[in-house]
Amino acid sequence: MRVFNKVRSKNTARGFRLENSNVKRADSTTVKVRRISAGEKIREPRHLVDVLERADEITVVADLAGFSREDLKVHVRGERLTLAAQASDRKYRKSLNLPKRVIPNTLRTTYKNGVLEIRLKKVEEKSIHKIAG
Repeated sequence: MRVFNKVRSKNTARGFRLENSNVKRADSTTVKVRRISAGEKIREPRHLVDVLERADEITVVADLAGFSREDLKVHVRGERLTLAAQASDRKYRKSLNLPKRVIPNTLRTTYKNGVLEIRLKKVEEKSIHKIAG
């Protein structure tokens, strides 16, 4: 305690230092960069697609960075949605099943900063009441 009080009375920076610890430090980081030859194809990362279901509509959000709005095509039939994007050097196609039937002519899209948002109204399912007899 006396040593602690002596140090405390001096105007020194308060901190600590470990000596003779068994912790190994990494002095430098080595990063390997793979060279790609001219004839080798580069594999693009997968585009992310999310399907969100709300009470009266279904929203599909797709990450399609690198494509322009004119490169995108969306097709809906029944419970099936097809996304297609084609630029001069790249192609992307995704077909997915929607959780419910939708009305195709209610399709609304927005494309901003590489994110495509598709909104579709659900088909109202009328309940059928059967009279047991």
